[in-house]
Amino acid sequence: MTESKNFIEDIIDSDLASGKVETVYTRFPPEPNGYLHVGHAKSLCINFGLAKKYNGKCNLRFDDTNPAKESEEYVESIKRDIEWLGFKWDKLLFASDYFDVMFDCAVLLIKKGLAYVSDETAEEIRQRRGTLTEPGVESPFRNRTVEENLQLFYDMRDGKFADGTKVLRAKIDMASPNLNMRDPVIYRVLHATHHNAGDKWCIYPMYDFAHPIEDAHEGITHSICTLEFEDHRPLYDWVVVNCEFPQPQPQQIEFARLNITNTIMSKRFLKRLVDNGQVLGWDDPRMPTLSGLRRRGYPAAALRDFCERIGVSKANSEVEEAYLQACVREGLNRTANRVMAVFDPLKIVLTNYEGSEMLSVEDNPNAETVTFRDVPFGKTLYIDRSDFALVPPPKYHRLKPDGYVRLKGAYIIRCDNVVLDDDGNVVELHCSVVSNSKSGQDTSGVKVKGVVQWVDAETCVDATVRKLQSLLNDVVDGVTDFEQRFNAESMQVVSAKVERSLLSAKVEDKFQFMRVGYYVLDKDTNGTNLVFNEIVGLKDSFNSKKA
Repeated sequence: MTESKNFIEDIIDSDLASGKVETVYTRFPPEPNGYLHVGHAKSLCINFGLAKKYNGKCNLRFDDTNPAKESEEYVESIKRDIEWLGFKWDKLLFASDYFDVMFDCAVLLIKKGLAYVSDETAEEIRQRRGTLTEPGVESPFRNRTVEENLQLFYDMRDGKFADGTKVLRAKIDMASPNLNMRDPVIYRVLHATHHNAGDKWCIYPMYDFAHPIEDAHEGITHSICTLEFEDHRPLYDWVVVNCEFPQPQPQQIEFARLNITNTIMSKRFLKRLVDNGQVLGWDDPRMPTLSGLRRRGYPAAALRDFCERIGVSKANSEVEEAYLQACVREGLNRTANRVMAVFDPLKIVLTNYEGSEMLSVEDNPNAETVTFRDVPFGKTLYIDRSDFALVPPPKYHRLKPDGYVRLKGAYIIRCDNVVLDDDGNVVELHCSVVSNSKSGQDTSGVKVKGVVQWVDAETCVDATVRKLQSLLNDVVDGVTDFEQRFNAESMQVVSAKVERSLLSAKVEDKFQFMRVGYYVLDKDTNGTNLVFNEIVGLKDSFNSKKA
């Protein structure tokens, strides 16, 4: 059977076969100006996955060229998220490690007549840039001498100019059909303390100048990025060639970024939600950040599986959120223990049962090794109110007056009497246990179709449960703005009664609440105050045949 490969792997295979490269070297280059989100998971899987597949290497390199927006908090969060996702980098590097190299490259370009210092403002540069159909207008400072440009650039470095008063521009072609080649800015003055370099520098390189230098300096063979950088590739190549890096020079390859329905992929907007207090923080379980998904209970293996399934392409598209949830659900179905929880408790008194006992209940029927736990069972229980109907509809298989139902892992019971309050609301059920109907030992001969979860009223534990929805409402009437689509009802906090075994659970332990959904123990748990986040429901709304 022929192995199916994506277009990036085809390029790498060709490069290895031709001898262009001997060892595949990739990198993951996040800017530490926020937390990683689910879109970054695809890039992580591609870069680290290719390095593993071809027995190569992958660096983690922080593109920290904008100190005004970057911090050590973001650096540490990114490292944690990558390790959680299951990847190990070859080298941990920073763009700021190369600021001396980048400065020397800029000096080299000036000496070659390929860069000049401009006094234009950002607005003046934009106005002279031209359009897709009209060429740009050359800067009035474009023909400064090499000597003047060198002195001005040194003066920029030495802090003699205020922010925004001087920039260094590459001298390429103001008539180029590619706007990125029309004398782009490659250095600007910025008096700001850098999280890694301190106050050593007051000029900082622009991303399009820094990135190719970093790749070339590290010996990266395949610089893989998203499609929005495709138009920047000529500038990438121009920098590498004119800064005279040796062969083999890095090759930029673009792929389609990950877009998921009703999911925010804008780091800027995610930061605004955090800053405005609209969410609990970067790791709010509703947030599409990797730390948020981890807190929500998404397994790292499910994210990797999802990224592998959607594949790598050159065409932008949008993946259904339900597809990701299906991958999560599939993974949890194999690994999450089943426990019992009741969200809307209805009291049951077993009139013919005395004392208490410990029942052996199966943890997970889909586990490689099936285990059991002891669950207390006594005279007074709670079932969910939705599992009883005073006036049941046709073909109703749960509890009803004079009806039967099996309690999961326990006995068959019969509803003998319904206690109502003055308003006619059901407040209590009096039931009897069917003789010889214990699970695994049933010789009663009574056949029932309904099985419901329950908890022992004497030993159960109260829990706080967060029911979660997307932070974004569906697009209605063409409204796509995140602010207008923000779902203020995306978290509903409810109470539940859960079996006592959950007191021994650890933060991030995941469970299936039987017949309800999958839940994870949250870090806000304190002692016996259990807090759970909803992961996904039991029902799969995604049709895998459409994938």
